[in-house]
Amino acid sequence: MYKVFVKEVAIIVTSDKDLFPDHDVFELKSVNLKKLVKAVKKGKVERPLLYSKSEGKLLKRLHKKLPLVLAGGGLVENQNGEHLFIHRNGKWDLPKGKTESNESIEETSLREVAEETGVENLEISKYLGPTYHVFSRNGKMRLKLTHWYSMTTNYTGKLIPQEKEGIDKAVWLDPIEAAAALRDSYANIRELFPEPIPVK
Repeated sequence: MYKVFVKEVAIIVTSDKDLFPDHDVFELKSVNLKKLVKAVKKGKVERPLLYSKSEGKLLKRLHKKLPLVLAGGGLVENQNGEHLFIHRNGKWDLPKGKTESNESIEETSLREVAEETGVENLEISKYLGPTYHVFSRNGKMRLKLTHWYSMTTNYTGKLIPQEKEGIDKAVWLDPIEAAAALRDSYANIRELFPEPIPVK
């Protein structure tokens, strides 16, 4: 099962539709995903589900629906138990970015985190998984697949937000501050935090 986020709405992609009896089911093979996304944005479809009988074909069929943009990012923790956040386009986010040619997804993730925040001495500790979301650029709809990694660092220097990418802040947030930031973030970002974050 996968989730494709359209803003705060998750489109469920699954081969077991019986797990989601309250959802509106669309056949993944034949659905017009652009039209479905527009319907979701307008509030006409609140609980969308894309179904394919074959679990092994879910991603292959999904990736054919829209041009795919591959990206990598990091959920970074420092030695004080704080997480690294960026602030971009009025929302709190985690550092991530598109892959470049001849670059592994791990290399992409490390490079993008460093470029967007100025943090150094990054080490990947584990793979967190993928997230999907739909976005539009120059009037064209695209599907972004971001591979996320849990990272650690002992870096204590200054953080430098990458202003040319629209980032106006790069900061370390403790668990309570992170909980507040996540309320003003994106649904796919909240999915990356395994433990419930304490609320003030």
